[in-house]
Amino acid sequence: MSSVDPIERLNSNRPPFIELLNGRVISSDRDEQSCTFEFRPTKDHCHSIDVVQGGFITVMLDAAMSHAVFAHLAEEGVVALSSYEVTTRYHAVTRGEKGPVFARGWIRQATFKTVFLESELLDEEGHLLATAQSVAKIVRSKA
Repeated sequence: MSSVDPIERLNSNRPPFIELLNGRVISSDRDEQSCTFEFRPTKDHCHSIDVVQGGFITVMLDAAMSHAVFAHLAEEGVVALSSYEVTTRYHAVTRGEKGPVFARGWIRQATFKTVFLESELLDEEGHLLATAQSVAKIVRSKA
């Protein structure tokens, strides 16, 4: 078992696209097998003046889902994921530069080779902005 805090580990290894969205992991819950990000989208992520482009929303949701796997299944040899499918539903407009948004992703079910994931995007007041579901292939270390 690793002595490194999973939040510290995930943030220190975050890919550049997370930084482009001003994102960082803020919590991880082993019981819920979840991971929560804080993102701060700017007008650079927007179309129509201050509406965050849907692809960026999907990226935030997908990052939360995949990081839930890396936070909670890494000790089982999971080293990568390959998405088979990601479905995003937009429930409300996400505005750039309106404060942080929070993407929480969790593992719904995991088998040896496949994981089923879900996520939600909330604004600072807790209003639901978007949801996503994903099915991904699990890549495990050979050792």
